[in-house]
Amino acid sequence: MIQGTMSNAGKSFLVAGLCRIMKQDGYRVAPFKSQNMALNSFITEEGLEMGRAQVMQAEAAGIKPMVCMNPILLKPTNHTGSQVIVNGEVLGNMSAKDYFSYKKKLIPDIKKAFQKLEKYADIIVIEGAGSPAEINLRENDIVNMGLAEIVDAPVLLVGDIDRGGVFAQLLGTLMLLKEEEKARVKGLIINKFRGDKTILDSGIVMLEEKGQVPVTGVVPYMELALEDEDSLTERFDKREQGCIDIAVIRYPRISNFTDFNVFEQMKEVSVRYVTSASELHHPDMIILPGSKNTMGDLKWMRQNGLEVAIKRLAEEIPIWGICGGYQMLGEQIVDSENVEEGGILRGMELLPSVTELKREKVRCQVEGRLQELEGPFSALSGLEYVGYEIHMGQTDLTESGKAIGSRAKEENSHVVISGKNTNVYGTYVHGIFDKGGIATGIVQALAERKGIKIEDGVLEDYQSFKEKQYDKLADTLRQYLNMEEIYGMFREAHLE
Repeated sequence: MIQGTMSNAGKSFLVAGLCRIMKQDGYRVAPFKSQNMALNSFITEEGLEMGRAQVMQAEAAGIKPMVCMNPILLKPTNHTGSQVIVNGEVLGNMSAKDYFSYKKKLIPDIKKAFQKLEKYADIIVIEGAGSPAEINLRENDIVNMGLAEIVDAPVLLVGDIDRGGVFAQLLGTLMLLKEEEKARVKGLIINKFRGDKTILDSGIVMLEEKGQVPVTGVVPYMELALEDEDSLTERFDKREQGCIDIAVIRYPRISNFTDFNVFEQMKEVSVRYVTSASELHHPDMIILPGSKNTMGDLKWMRQNGLEVAIKRLAEEIPIWGICGGYQMLGEQIVDSENVEEGGILRGMELLPSVTELKREKVRCQVEGRLQELEGPFSALSGLEYVGYEIHMGQTDLTESGKAIGSRAKEENSHVVISGKNTNVYGTYVHGIFDKGGIATGIVQALAERKGIKIEDGVLEDYQSFKEKQYDKLADTLRQYLNMEEIYGMFREAHLE
């Protein structure tokens, strides 16, 4: 089990890297996280919802994602509450206080999911959440030391040196653990180090003396283009300049921003996350992403001037709406069931569609083919796509609407639509840019509009790119972690 001294210490990537190493070494390995809190989620083949961090780790392990890898998913609805998803299905909305007192009832679900995964995998690499030293949460812990005890797992404790204070992080965490919990910690990892490791040597000696736990590795800071778990992601602050400028609207309740990873790995593209009209400028394309509160985020855009700015630019540049963003682009959002804020809200009126929010969540994987497109992306006509839908609402086209995506599977909603303005597109499909050259086709089309030529072969296939990233992660961990000691922890735990 990988635990961290705090959130964003690098647990997700370390789990992914260990999964990749063990896959390379011939083991059938799987990731596991009992409870995940994130707005980035995925739909399995069975139509069940799970956190995308475990999907990324499963991909590194070379296996398909299974909901038993993440039995509990919390999707924040506001600062004090979340939608609680258990075994891939919505249990309901709970306040933080109510969930804290309820969550121990979910231990049987966690055990059952873990046992199912045990039947499949030779090795399970578990990810903790936050810090095991949150002493106010210890009593009902089901994700850190509480889980390690349930499944009897050895623990590697990770600290992030890039933020400073790593020795205090690691020693302070050990000091706050109970003796039986500390005994589970078999090694310490210093993560995200920049510079000459010999500078750390004296500190490592003292750390091992005071903590009585060996340092299993010092991992350097890695520039990786892999999915982040949640909104702590650093990508929101990146400002690289590529010749193609894509602006993603970062509303307060943005979800599934992993949809745009495919563009972020392209050197020719800069993906900017925009929160105000003054930041928008004149990009080559605008994307309205998913939202956990479509009506609230549309009102936010309306109040801060982004809606007006986007509608003005829609006459000149392409606009894409994904899921919640697709709903916003329509003529009207109706919430008669009080799913979000109730009532009827005027949409941005850029797509000929009306959305009625529903309490039942649509969850399905989809695949299909783009039909004849007009406007800037006509070259995408006929390309295949794959992805998944996850939304609470049904969107219907008005008479002037045109569906431009044909589906090979479920018929729950429209896949891709356009309106009279051929610059504007909407879809419920997460991941629609990932396959079949759709993202590269979009970038090529945007480049042509600017009179720029991007050489063939420069834009790499996204799946091939990700595979190289996983191998790079594994190679780095092999070099800087003591893998012999880590494998020894597995053997020792198995013998016990």
